Formats: sequence, structure tokens, C-alpha cells
Amino acid sequence: MDSATSDTRTPLGASADNGLKIVVVGGFGAGKTTMVRSVSEIRPLNTEETMTQAGEAVDDLSGVHGKTSTTVAFDFGRITLDSHNVLYLFGAPGQERFWFLWDRLFSGTLGAVVLVDTRRIDDSWYAIDRLEKHGTPFIVACNDFGGPTFAPEQVREALDLDPHVPLVTCDARSRESSKLVLITLVEHIQTLYADPARAPRQELV
Repeated sequence: MDSATSDTRTPLGASADNGLKIVVVGGFGAGKTTMVRSVSEIRPLNTEETMTQAGEAVDDLSGVHGKTSTTVAFDFGRITLDSHNVLYLFGAPGQERFWFLWDRLFSGTLGAVVLVDTRRIDDSWYAIDRLEKHGTPFIVACNDFGGPTFAPEQVREALDLDPHVPLVTCDARSRESSKLVLITLVEHIQTLYADPARAPRQELV
């Protein structure tokens, strides 16, 4: 398995002049930082800080008791598509107290990945609600934590997910798995824009 610890990185060519933006959102501890790390071709910028006992009274740690650090602003990574196009990845913080940052991160976004931890599926509601409000295309990816698995129909029902929104499973630690998630998102966006009736109308912020 390709992992997030792989350190093969590619420098950005000087001719790259078109930046495309994708945001990875989801609940606290869903694996957003891990996904950005695993798929980025550069050493990602991250704003992780060590969790303290003071944070236990603020953040819901049920299901993520082994988590020792948390994102307090956003993660940033990059993928070069060709000599002129670059994909920028932003991982949004999952805790409720940082949700005010999301609307700004959504501005100018090509699309989004909602990363879901099925142990804490209710944490995904806010991300889906905000993306729908902004008219931002998105897909849902269930991150495999090795726990109980659910049928796609069960996840869709739990999230009240539109049947046109792609639902995939992934391992955020794997570069190949994370790349497939991004490919699914891009294909979904292409499908939406191919049909003017379904093309998203993004809210200005």
C-alpha cells in the first residue's frame, strides 16, 4: 500500500499558471489531514497542534480516543496535473468551533470531498448542508477505519444523500485510494457541467 509516509515529491514547474481548488471536509478525526498528506506531491502545509486536556471539554472525542493532534486552521497540498494546471488541496478543520472558516475555504472551490467516519456519521451533516447551500459540487467518501462496515444504501439513508451524489469507500492513508477519490470528484463535476440543468450555481461569499 502507498502510504502517507511516502516522501516522493515533485517540484512545481515554472510554467504552471492555472490553479484549481478542492476542499476536503468532514467531521473531527475523519482523516482529512491524512488524505491531504497521502496524495500531495509536496510536503503538505498543516496546522496541527497537540491536543490537551482542556480540549476534551470542547471537542467530542467519542470514537477517536487515540487522536493526539488536531487541525486548527487548514491543511494544504498540491498535485500537478500537467505543465499548466495545478490542483490545490485544502483540508478544513473538523471541530465545530472552527466551522466559521469553511465558508471562506469554499470560495472559488471546484468541488469538495466529504470524508465520513461511519463511527460518527452525524458529524458529516454540517459539511453536506454547507456545501449544498453554497452550490458546491461534492462527493462522499467513507474512510475505512477497520470498524463495522455498512452497505452503501445504509450510508445514503443515514446522510439523506441525493441519489446523484457519488458515494465511495477509501483508505485515506493510501495515495492510490485518495487519488481515486479525487478522480471520482472530477468526473462528477464533469458530468454536472455537461448538463446545464444540473450545473451548480455557487453562492457568492
